[in-house]
Amino acid sequence: MPFSYREYENMIELLCTNGYKITGYNNWQDYEKCVIFRHDIDFSIEKAVEFAKIEKRFNVNSTYFTLVSSNFYNVFSEKSCLLLNEIISSGHEIGLHFDEKRYPESYGNPDKIKEKVLFEKDVLERAIGQEIKTLSMHRPSKEILASNLHIPGMINSYGNTFFKEFKYLSDSKCSWREPVLDIIKENKYNRLHILTHSFWYNKKEEKVNKMLEDFVNSASNERYEDLNDNFSDLKEILPLR
Repeated sequence: MPFSYREYENMIELLCTNGYKITGYNNWQDYEKCVIFRHDIDFSIEKAVEFAKIEKRFNVNSTYFTLVSSNFYNVFSEKSCLLLNEIISSGHEIGLHFDEKRYPESYGNPDKIKEKVLFEKDVLERAIGQEIKTLSMHRPSKEILASNLHIPGMINSYGNTFFKEFKYLSDSKCSWREPVLDIIKENKYNRLHILTHSFWYNKKEEKVNKMLEDFVNSASNERYEDLNDNFSDLKEILPLR
């Protein structure tokens, strides 16, 4: 499946044509044939907003998992809050994307990780002003995956239910491990759990190295604009080249 917005739209249309009901983590039991969309925001909230707009046009509701410990965005910044609120206003849910490696002293220890998850849950709730009900792990350890981690008041998207009772499909690192469109057409599975990363999608499919290069280069412009907001005479001190 090519990584373009149009192809993502085609996948949504294909799911509907084949009788799948697109649900959330809290209501999938109401349907015999369903699919849960999960989106991990690893690098760019802006790209996630583009996905949210597409899904809104198709009347699709999904869950966008957001990092609290990201080096790429700050959930408490005005810009990030506005973007996350735009996702919410499009009818979607914000979940916690938890990076276990942020806490090396707790790595691989389910009891200690629970404490950290609940801490970040509270932080994200304060940032967006909404209750966080869902969790996805970012680069989880084998121990945490095997533990079928239960967090009070949260649904764990890596729990056994969503990995054993659903067919799990992912586009991690800009690569589908299995032919997702063929699997949808085959109608072999009544329950699908599809993870996408909006970062990899564009109006037209691009090579991975080009996308990453553009992302790195765009950071310079963003940093300059942020400085410009804090310096009244930045363009005199540091003219744009």
